[in-house]
Amino acid sequence: MTERAYPISPRPDDDPRFTFGLTIDVAKVLEDHGYPPVKAGLDIVNLRQALFGFLYAKEETR
Repeated sequence: MTERAYPISPRPDDDPRFTFGLTIDVAKVLEDHGYPPVKAGLDIVNLRQALFGFLYAKEETR
């Protein structure tokens, strides 16, 4: 088994790749695979939070 690439650590302060467009693109992929469209505001927020949680490691507490 290969080493994991995600979550990214350390978490960047600002990542220009993490955009609203990324969330919309992922929503479109889900829809293309037969899932219901992500249209409601809260669904978009939840998807964005899920992506953030997958991509980035939790901040270390000091």
